[in-house]
Amino acid sequence: MERIIISHLFLFLLGCNTYHDAELTWHETDSSSQFVIKHGIPVYGKATVDYKRNDGTALKIKLEEPVVVSAAEKTEKWGYYQFPNIARRPDNLLVATWSMAEDAITSYGKGGNGFKVSSDGGKTWNTAGPGAIYGGLVLPNGDRIAIYTPPALKVTEIQLPKPVGFNEEAYGRRFGYYRLDELPENLQGVYINRITRGETKWTKEHAALVDSHAIRYTDSGMFPVVWWGDMKTVSDNSVVAGIYPAFYENENGKVDPSGVSFYRSTDNGHTWKIQGRIPYQPDLTADPKGDKRLALGFTEPGFDILQDGTFLCVMRTTDGYGNSPMYISSSKNQGITWTRPKPFTAAGVLPRLLQLKNGVTVLASGRPGVQLRFSTDGKGEKWTDPFEMLPFEKEQEEVSCGYTELLETGPDRFLLIYSDFKFLNKENEIRKAIKVRKVIVTPQTNTL
Repeated sequence: MERIIISHLFLFLLGCNTYHDAELTWHETDSSSQFVIKHGIPVYGKATVDYKRNDGTALKIKLEEPVVVSAAEKTEKWGYYQFPNIARRPDNLLVATWSMAEDAITSYGKGGNGFKVSSDGGKTWNTAGPGAIYGGLVLPNGDRIAIYTPPALKVTEIQLPKPVGFNEEAYGRRFGYYRLDELPENLQGVYINRITRGETKWTKEHAALVDSHAIRYTDSGMFPVVWWGDMKTVSDNSVVAGIYPAFYENENGKVDPSGVSFYRSTDNGHTWKIQGRIPYQPDLTADPKGDKRLALGFTEPGFDILQDGTFLCVMRTTDGYGNSPMYISSSKNQGITWTRPKPFTAAGVLPRLLQLKNGVTVLASGRPGVQLRFSTDGKGEKWTDPFEMLPFEKEQEEVSCGYTELLETGPDRFLLIYSDFKFLNKENEIRKAIKVRKVIVTPQTNTL
């Protein structure tokens, strides 16, 4: 086993080497450069890291060798072998899924996923049919629910009310805005998949959405019914969902760039009422492109409830203007009001949050590359330097889609699933692949 002492001053010496079964010592970097995209801790292969802060070891992180779940047999275009997910079935088999469809509005609600299962905790993966149920949120009454996105409709085939306004987002898509309560009934509300306790099949439901200011949108001639985000059960057994895109009509009758809206259900997901919002508020010092976002502001929120009851939310801003910060906000009153969002990274898409039973909060994100960060302050206010899962050379280099998912497997450990666009197969050909990695994290001192 190699013993390697690393500091950010000597990181360039490492290049893109992979250290197998290595012990690394990492001294935390100066946070004043947090909005500059740079390499973090290079842990591409099996490694154990002593993470030091203030001359003491704060965390010990053990990362197992990445396991290939599936690799493409040919060169694949954008959307394929991407956007992975991982979940546990009731029979304890693990399920890995990933997209096998174009990343386009025309793919909504039409399936197109790869699928494999593992019976040994993620060490090996086998092809199998979907079989038993998996995914979703298990409610206190035993039901299991998951957000469903139906196929988008052509604008020319539906009767729409007068629009509230129009805007163009950073990738050039034109959005039209419509008041939720003026839309046809099938375009109101939200769609939920449910498995009733004791049943074994998903059924689709059209749930009510109570929000007098909510706005739905058209996108380049299509009308999607989009309600994406994390759902969590709170202490009174109600359910809170942190959702995007969250368009709403402000007090001046205008539609601001999207933020994140939080909805609460007290009837097991049949009705959702507005609980609170995180409005789009860019920090132009750390995020100088922030005022250029006219449609999509905060997107892809990662939402978790910490052990002290604090709601924590991390949001993406990276868009067609290039890499931009992730923002973080918290709530002490179950999502009714939120702190002003604060930028705290240089880039990142689809942040995923998970607080382990040992108190460590894990943050996964990507683009460029794939990163893990950790916090043990119980608040998500201070984070470690990023741990790099994949090497990258340029800010815009596509070595992964950057989308990840986390699955807790013990009080101090979890699995991370992600895509690798530079995987070399047995024929030494570059192919897209889906990988899973086991990580164990142990706090050593209270210096975090």
